[in-house]
Amino acid sequence: MNSWNREDACGSAQTDYGADPIAANVIQAARENRNFRTAFWTGRRLQMTLMEIPVHGDIGVEMHPETDQVIRVEEGRALVCMGCAANELEFRCCLCAGEAVFIPGGIWHNVLNAGSCPLKLSSCYAPPQHPHGTIHRTKADGAHEGH
Repeated sequence: MNSWNREDACGSAQTDYGADPIAANVIQAARENRNFRTAFWTGRRLQMTLMEIPVHGDIGVEMHPETDQVIRVEEGRALVCMGCAANELEFRCCLCAGEAVFIPGGIWHNVLNAGSCPLKLSSCYAPPQHPHGTIHRTKADGAHEGH
């Protein structure tokens, strides 16, 4: 079993710490993350990823049929759009650091960077959405995963 020492998870955001128990400074790890998506912790039934969305960028319209998701803004401003169809994202709200959106499985959604600096996010999926150790340096890298 890995250490429960939170200092282990405060440095590089390049390692997937799952599925052993760990305490971590998620805000600091998200701020240090320079990848579009980094799997930070992957368990059997839950996963946390960290994301960096560039200015004028977005995560892309997506839907996870069987996966609930929580997305929290760690730094920056986000515009969240959700709906029952990919072309009908009628729910819209802006989020600032410390705020989160809860997305049930089967709901189409997109998160756009609405600020003037990179948007830093943490995202929890239940069950996990990406393979253990996933690192997508760019949005295009993530598109090849086939989710």
